[in-house]
Amino acid sequence: MVVAKNKFSLKRASIAGAVAFTAATLGLAVSEVHSQGNLVSIDGSSTVYPIQEGVAEEFQKNSPYNVVVGVSGSGGGFEKFCRGETDISNASRPIKDSEAERCANNGIEFVELEVAFDGITVVVNPDNNWVDAMTVDQLQTIWEPNAQGSVTRWSDVNSSWPNDEMSLYGPGSDSGTFDYFTEVIVGEEGASRGDYTASEDDNVLVTGVERDRNALGYFGYAYYVENQDTLKAVGIDNGDGPVKPSQQTIESGNYAPLSRPLFVYVKKSAMEKPEVETYVEYMLSADTITPIVNEIGYVPLTRRGYLNQKAKVR
Repeated sequence: MVVAKNKFSLKRASIAGAVAFTAATLGLAVSEVHSQGNLVSIDGSSTVYPIQEGVAEEFQKNSPYNVVVGVSGSGGGFEKFCRGETDISNASRPIKDSEAERCANNGIEFVELEVAFDGITVVVNPDNNWVDAMTVDQLQTIWEPNAQGSVTRWSDVNSSWPNDEMSLYGPGSDSGTFDYFTEVIVGEEGASRGDYTASEDDNVLVTGVERDRNALGYFGYAYYVENQDTLKAVGIDNGDGPVKPSQQTIESGNYAPLSRPLFVYVKKSAMEKPEVETYVEYMLSADTITPIVNEIGYVPLTRRGYLNQKAKVR
């Protein structure tokens, strides 16, 4: 296991590998544990994953209950959630109407909870000395579907930039970050060029940009914070000059249009189980979640904000 940089540090090893490791340490008896009624099952967004991981680690220190947190992207998490396979689904975007309908068809009622705020961060390699900021129009030029095969070099975006081929990294189509980014940057959710390295594991994207001078990628702010010594954040110009992501600019909304809320969806029937009820109450305690969110690098809700979220599940 990779040594963490701080108490709630993101694991530099593959998240998928970390989840597999966690499942292995629980042994092959996960189904047995679940049948005994003391397992909280969570899946979904890789962006929300570090928050949930931090909460789960603290919760299990003084609890008889076990928590398993998986990562399959917001869309993949909702697929499992709406099939009734998980108690809680992490999401970096609101649930879609089609997903809510699928849940309803399967008799699954849920509560939507906000747990933090994020700013999708556009990053380049630190050896990139020609890009400090980009306009929303330039990002659209790079990522829109018809850019595939036609916008392949930095000079295709700005003639003063090098005539070197770009390497692009971004979330896969099951990711809520992908959905949100394409909607606010390209103008249509899910509309994107396909010739880029895609992964639901943000650490794969981080590593790709770190290793390539001509790389550009995007992912949740916490993954930039964890790796800011080896990545460079790009300021985003939405018409009022470039703004770089920070807890202050995300909280104020000045980091536009890439600031967004992060969500957790809880199955109502699961709240009848003491392990899930206890976990959700613990997760929504400001004293529990605020230091975790702060240390990871996202922006927490106010104390009143978490009380309002807690009221939704009571």
